[in-house]
Amino acid sequence: MLTGGIDLSVSAIASMVGFVTATMIHSEGGVAQGIAISLAAAALAGLISGIGVGVFRVHPLIVTLGMSFVVLGLANVWQLQSVQTGAGVPDILRTIGSGLQFEMIPNSLIVFVPVVVLILLMLRRTGYGRLLYAIGDNETAARLSGARSWQVLIVLYVMSALLAGIAGLVLSGATNTASVSLADQLLLPSVAAAVIGGTSIFGGRGGYGGTIVGALILTVLAALLTVLGLPEPTRQIVFGAIIVAVAAAYTRVTGET
Repeated sequence: MLTGGIDLSVSAIASMVGFVTATMIHSEGGVAQGIAISLAAAALAGLISGIGVGVFRVHPLIVTLGMSFVVLGLANVWQLQSVQTGAGVPDILRTIGSGLQFEMIPNSLIVFVPVVVLILLMLRRTGYGRLLYAIGDNETAARLSGARSWQVLIVLYVMSALLAGIAGLVLSGATNTASVSLADQLLLPSVAAAVIGGTSIFGGRGGYGGTIVGALILTVLAALLTVLGLPEPTRQIVFGAIIVAVAAAYTRVTGET
């Protein structure tokens, strides 16, 4: 989103990685081989999306939406091929996703905290992070300044796919579920979290710290809606309305200034 695009393939990639890893639990290479193969597939999907956006200049929404259908289709093909072998979430993923340390600290923080630190340092302390903001703010000016935007975007979409894959592994362990639609319902809330956290959908403004705050706000909101007994479609309506309202407010404010 910092570069002015939204990756609509992350939920499909997350679901695919969790599902493929689970189906390979009894393979010769075991869980490690399943994770390696599924993350490699995720990186390939991100690479293709990055080439579409960075090299062929296709709008990110179109490229990533198409990639989500491709990933979903291939995951369904894999499901048909492996249906006889069965699938189960590996014990190590269940431990990471839903286990506790000292009966109070989630094991998932072992994955989450290093990822947060890495992303924050990358955005704030590296030239690549500054390039992301520059491309989102004005890609033409960034390109004229010597930035190779297509290379930046390719790397960006590969990283996005890999992070989605890691999220899929943790999510499958947390829910003890592996399916081709595991993360489908999390796509809209993930966009809403970034928007609420101050990231502009037009690019150039925002940060990962604000997105974490936005995710916490949505978590509390989702819990409140659950207590009120509202169904999942109602939650999706609320999240969509939040995105529209915040985007409209941002446009109005920036238009006035």
